[in-house]
Amino acid sequence: MLYIGVDLGTSAVKLLLMNETGKIEKIVSREYPLYFPKPGWSEQNPKDWWKQSLEGIRELTAECDKSQVAGISFGGQMHGLVILDENDEVIRPAILWNDGRTQKETDYLNEVIGKEKISACTANIAFAGFTAPKILWVKENEPENFKKIRKIMLPKDYLAYKLSGVHCCDMSDASGMLLFDVKNRCWSKEMLKICGITEEQMPKLFESYETVGTLKDELAEMLQIPNTCKIVAGAGDNAAAAVGTGTVGDGRCNISLGTSGTIFISSKEFGVDPNNALHAFAHADGNYHLMGCMLSAASCNKWWMDEIIGTKDYRKEQAAIDKLGENKVYFLPYLMGERSPHNNPNARGTFIGLTMDTTRADMTQAVLEGVAFAIRDSFEVAKSLGIKIERTKICGGGVKSPLWRKIIANVLNIKVDIIKAEEGPALGGAMLAAVANGEFASVEEAAEKIVEVVDTIEPEQELAAKYEAQYRKFAKIYPTVKDLFEEIV
Repeated sequence: MLYIGVDLGTSAVKLLLMNETGKIEKIVSREYPLYFPKPGWSEQNPKDWWKQSLEGIRELTAECDKSQVAGISFGGQMHGLVILDENDEVIRPAILWNDGRTQKETDYLNEVIGKEKISACTANIAFAGFTAPKILWVKENEPENFKKIRKIMLPKDYLAYKLSGVHCCDMSDASGMLLFDVKNRCWSKEMLKICGITEEQMPKLFESYETVGTLKDELAEMLQIPNTCKIVAGAGDNAAAAVGTGTVGDGRCNISLGTSGTIFISSKEFGVDPNNALHAFAHADGNYHLMGCMLSAASCNKWWMDEIIGTKDYRKEQAAIDKLGENKVYFLPYLMGERSPHNNPNARGTFIGLTMDTTRADMTQAVLEGVAFAIRDSFEVAKSLGIKIERTKICGGGVKSPLWRKIIANVLNIKVDIIKAEEGPALGGAMLAAVANGEFASVEEAAEKIVEVVDTIEPEQELAAKYEAQYRKFAKIYPTVKDLFEEIV
C-alpha cells in the first residue's frame, strides 16, 4: 500500500509518497505566496494551500498505482487561525504563527487573566504566535468577521476538512492554540469562554494516528484514488517531524534547525516547567512532549549570508572558521523577537564583542554558535526538571552543515544522531497514515522499523569544556540588555 504525507509549510507544501515498508517513493513541493499587509503581520490564503496541495497530490501520484493509495495524513505549520462561516467558506486570510500583531491580546491573557490561570487551563502561557490571542484580535478589530465564525481551524486541518468533509483537529496541534487542556486532552471550557467562543465552533478532536474520515467521492473520482483512502488527523509540524525522526516514547530528543528552531523532548508523563519557559504539548504518539521554540534559527544564517555578506556559498564561508570554542564575538539570534525561553517579542538580534581585529569568519561563527547557545537555553530548562538527555536526533535545513552539527554536539555536550531520511513532517505524516491503516501497531513501532540512524557526532571533551565557558558568558548577555530592547523597539 501507499501513504501520502502532506507537510503544509509557511512557504510551500511538501508532499511525500511512502510505501508500506517506509521506503520513500517520491517527493514533490509546491510554493504559495506569503502576505505582509502591515509591518509585523503575516498572512496566507487557505485557498492557496488547498489548490497547491491538490495539484501536488496529482503530481505525486502521477506514476504510481493510484489504487494502492490507502491513507493521507499531515504535518503542518502550527497556531495559524483559519475561520470559516456557516457555508464553510474562509472568512479572512489565515493569521500565521509568525504574525506579531497580538501583543496587546497576549498581555491581556498573561497579565489580566493571569499566567497562573492560563497555565492551569492549558499547561502553557500566552505567546503572540498562539491562536487564542489571534481570536481575541479578530473579536476586537474585526467584529463583523468574528460574528460570522462557525468553525475555527488550524492550517493543516483545513486541508483535512477539504479532503474528508470533517472538521477535525489533532491533540498535538490543538496544544498550540491555548484553547486546549493538554493534561486531559480536551478543549478547555474556561479558555473558550475567555475568548468568547463555544465548543460547537471548535473542530472534533482526534489522536494524530486516528482516522477522521475517508476521501470525498468527488475528489476520489478527480484524483483516481479510492474513496476508501483514509484521511488521518496528522500532527503539528514539530510533532510530525518528531515522528519522522523517531522521537517518540519516553525521554527521546530531537533538535530542528529550520527557519525556526526547536528542541523537542518526548515523554510518557505529563509535565510542565514552573516558569512555562517550555511548551507542554500533547504528542502525536498519544503521549506528551516538552518543546522549546526559537523563532529564528537557520534563518539567522540565511540572513547573514544572503543579506549581509551577500553570498550563496555557505560552505566556503564556514571553511574559514578554525577556532571553535575561542570566539570573542557573540550573537543573540533574536531577529524576530524570541519565544523560548524568554517570551519577548521585543528581543532583537545583537552582535557583541566586536573589535578592530574581528574577522568575517568570527561573525559567521558567532551566528552559528548563537543559535546553538539559544537552543541550549531551552535544554537547560529541561535539565532543571530532572530530564536526562544523552543524545538527540537532528533535522532541518541547517543539518546540511557538518560544522554546525559539530558545534551543537559540543555546546550541548551530547551525542547527535543523523538519520537516513531527513524528510521531517511529511515523512511523519505518511507514517501516521500507515499506523491508522494497521501497517504498524503503534507510532513507536513505525518509528523503530522506519527511522535509521546513519551517523553520530560525538562531543569532544576539550571542546565541550570550552563551549561550557562560552555558554556561561552568552547566558549573561540577554538579561543585561533586555531592558534596552524595550527602549529601542
